[in-house]
Amino acid sequence: MKTILIIGVLAIAVSLIIIACGGLNKQKDAGQKGHAGPNVERPNVPEWHKNATIYEVNLRHYTEEGTFSSFHKHLPRLKEMGVDILWFMPIQPVSVKKRKGKLGSPYAVGNYTEVNPDYGTMEDFRELVDAIHAAGMHCIIDWVPNHTGWDNPWIEEHPDWFTQDAEGNIVDPLNPETGESWGWTDVADLNYDVPEMRMAMIEAMRFWIEDVGIDGFRVDVAHNVPTDFFEQCTDTLYSIKPVFMLAEAEYPPLRNTGSFIADYGWEMHHVFNNIARTQGEQESAKKLVKGNVVVVDDKEDEIQPMTALDIDRVLEKNKKRYKKGYQMHFTSNHDENSWAGTEMQRMGAGHKAFAVLAATFDGMPLIYTGQESALNKQLAFFDRDVIDWGDYAYAGFYKTLFDLKHRNEALWNGKHGGELVKIPTGNDTHIYAFTRRKGDDQVVVVINLSSEPQKGILGGNEYGGEYLNIFEGKKETIREGQELAMEPWEYRVYSNR
Repeated sequence: MKTILIIGVLAIAVSLIIIACGGLNKQKDAGQKGHAGPNVERPNVPEWHKNATIYEVNLRHYTEEGTFSSFHKHLPRLKEMGVDILWFMPIQPVSVKKRKGKLGSPYAVGNYTEVNPDYGTMEDFRELVDAIHAAGMHCIIDWVPNHTGWDNPWIEEHPDWFTQDAEGNIVDPLNPETGESWGWTDVADLNYDVPEMRMAMIEAMRFWIEDVGIDGFRVDVAHNVPTDFFEQCTDTLYSIKPVFMLAEAEYPPLRNTGSFIADYGWEMHHVFNNIARTQGEQESAKKLVKGNVVVVDDKEDEIQPMTALDIDRVLEKNKKRYKKGYQMHFTSNHDENSWAGTEMQRMGAGHKAFAVLAATFDGMPLIYTGQESALNKQLAFFDRDVIDWGDYAYAGFYKTLFDLKHRNEALWNGKHGGELVKIPTGNDTHIYAFTRRKGDDQVVVVINLSSEPQKGILGGNEYGGEYLNIFEGKKETIREGQELAMEPWEYRVYSNR
């Protein structure tokens, strides 16, 4: 349980003194909780977010050196591939105390305002940020507000800033639904009942925006931090400049309050995985589906059998829940890769079909480190595991999708893009088809979400005309009543520009 604090006149006075002294919150018009003035709108997002794509950088594994400086050489190819935002996994020092593995979890932050010396110096990172901006891209960093490492200076200096048990011992994070430990024993849980800790967290985030020049944050375990903290926090951050805020969560209030512009499409991702498992080849990744149980390498995992129709269910659900922003869609990320398997292991031969969906749905598509090289390897989480880049076999595939996103407004993010309208196929269990239109721009996407050949007939009348088949590079006419004959996991993407 959280430590009970006596919050009264003394707490208010302390907060006011901090602000008056310009210590923890330098915002001229901020109130005692760090809120900005009434003229700041949430979210205050940079113009470039409208049609941006995002790429997750696992710097520890990226190069032989594993440093900021060695990453520079990859910037030209990432820009060429159509990447707009580079999200770096935590770049702060990793705590040694209670560390897991040789190098520990990047999410066991040892100091919020320093960089991991394994990666280089703060000046090295500033130079990298400058180079990213010079290349026409943008930089966000992972932020870990839920917990710190056990040798973070806050542990010694402010033990009252942490969650404590009945005996006064600082504890690792607990599952709020069960009250039991998540098993994250290498980190200490922060207590958001403490106003001073909130202010210190905001000030640390301000440092990276103002002093280092990054463009925003991907916020770890955002759903386990009080929503009102993010209102408080982003009021301050948005007062500095427009920033891009991505929540590792699928919790509508974080977007509906305007604190974040984007969150994770976790439920849709799990639908992707389960469609692949229940509609895929039995031999893929040694999977064998038996009723509601999938056997992977002799290990059983309960799943819910799904078809393409489940995509519509999730889209409709989200339409009702969310009022602002959009989701980030993906077939992999560091958590999925390390703990659940690569996209090839989870999705088999259908992984590129689901990547097409992720890149053409309403929302921002993500690529994780190594996906452009068809990396079919689970990367170590607590140790070094240098990537063999090969010939970047899928770089052209992603470039084709990202170039389309940039030029066709129908695929832009959130309110800047077009609404997804389902196209009936007469075989909607397996063939998923939709169109999106914004002004004069339109796309049509047709995908066979099964490991068997499928036939269907295009219905509806919102899309007829001549389009460019972006993967074939040729013009085709699409019309209502057109017969479809699709190969296993085949995808077709058509654009009128």
